[in-house]
This record gives sequence, structure tokens and C-alpha cells, in this order.
Amino acid sequence: MASNQSTTHHQAIPQVKNIIAVASGKGGVGKSTTAVNLALALAAEGARVGILDADIYGPSQPQMLGVGQRRPEVVGDQGKQQMLPINAYGIQSISMGYLVTEDTPMLWRGPMATGALQQLLMQTRWDNLDYLIIDMPPGTGDIQITLAQKVPVTGAVIVTTPQDIALLDAKKGIEMFRKVNVPILGVIENMAIHICSNCGHEEHVFGEGGGERIARDYQTELLGSLPLDLSIRADADRGKPSVAADPESAISQKYRAIARKLVVNVQQHNQSNQVLPDIEISDD
Repeated sequence: MASNQSTTHHQAIPQVKNIIAVASGKGGVGKSTTAVNLALALAAEGARVGILDADIYGPSQPQMLGVGQRRPEVVGDQGKQQMLPINAYGIQSISMGYLVTEDTPMLWRGPMATGALQQLLMQTRWDNLDYLIIDMPPGTGDIQITLAQKVPVTGAVIVTTPQDIALLDAKKGIEMFRKVNVPILGVIENMAIHICSNCGHEEHVFGEGGGERIARDYQTELLGSLPLDLSIRADADRGKPSVAADPESAISQKYRAIARKLVVNVQQHNQSNQVLPDIEISDD
């Protein structure tokens, strides 16, 4: 642990109170869709929220937020320039996808990708955020380590599906965050149950109870389980995520319940980390 701390130089992001990394050990578990709906759910609960798309190689938030080909405005003097985040559905957002075209391949080595992440983190002028959700790329590589070392991450949320292979990768993600001293604020189980749209039959396509088991094994909380539902994917693909598309739907209410649990965990974490002042007692 000491070696990790010796190379860590945290720099606070101005106008951002809490930084939440949404991560998974592998791709294909719906992490980005979960991240954007979680951001929208936090905003629906009254918070000021931003989302940073840290998947430098495959940014997906511009499409999910329906932003299209818009580019962020650049403000400030030469050498101190910053990007203004793009607003969509009441949340602020920034992504490498705003800076390149959809057809541009990201043929970058690790240092270039981590450099791009640092620019997005430090050269975006956020406006008074309660929560900055960071949509992490899958895996446990340079991007994840750079984030943990460069900025004070409040905690991480792990997205998994119930199947055994996804749980193995989720455990790797949890262990990685532990090694860089980032607390786990909870687990979200995606694609937990499929409900047939024709007959209403419920089926655990990818297994059952995996999210709860991994949360228990790592002394954290299962924030919630989300169904395998066609509308979640379809809404994100058309640029209007579920919480924005139908705020009163059962799925949106699930996201909002997860957001409320996350807020409680963040508050508890922040309270436990408050440094008490030194008290000196004299004989006077």
C-alpha cells in the first residue's frame, strides 16, 4: 500500500464535490448505459450532476445523450483554456467523442490515452457539481490507475451481471480499486432477470443472486438489480436514456432507488472521513 501512496498526487477538480467511478471488470455488462441512467437519476433526485466519458478508445456517451456532432465551447486565455461541458437532459457532460468524429479510430498507446483523460478531467469547467459520474472503460488498466492517482475519487460503483464469468471480472475490478485506496460504494447487478413481453414469464437468463454474493463477500452493498429489458438498450441507442425517456416508468424508478442508496453511502463515507480538529487541553 505504501508504494501506491508514494506515487499518488491528488488534485481536486474545481466545482466538483464528489467523484464517482462507474466501472466493470469486463465489457458487455451495460456499464455505460447504467452510468448515464444513474447520472440522470441523481439529477432527478435534485442533485447537480455531470458525466465524464473516460472510455477514450470507445466513447459512447455522446450517442446515448443524443448530442450528435456538437463540440464543446473553449473559453479562457491562451495557456489556461478550458472546455465548457455540453448539457443534455439536465446533466453536464464531456467526452473524447465530442472532440473526434465517429469514424476516427483511437490508435493511441497507453500514455496518450491517460494524457487525454487528464485533459478531460482538468480542462473541463464544470459548474457546481454535487456528483461527477465517470464512465470508466472496461478492465483494470492505465486509465483506472491514472484516475485513482490523479484525482480524489470518492468511491467506485461496480456494474456486473449475475453470470459467473462476469462476477470473476467484477472481483478483479474491486481488488484493483482497493489496491489504489478507492472505496467501493456498492454493486449494481444488471440484466438480472428477463420478463417475457408476451407472457410475462420471469427467467434468470444469466444466473441468480450473483450481485448480492459479491457485495456480501466484499462487505459492500447491492445498490439494486436491473432487468434485461429491450427498452433500456433501445432508449440509449436513440439518444434518450430510460430515465429521460420515461421518468415515471418502473425501470426509471429502479434507477432512482439505486441513486438514493448511493447518495446515502456517499454521505456516510464523507462523514467517516472527516478529519476532527486536534484538541489541546491545558491546566489553566
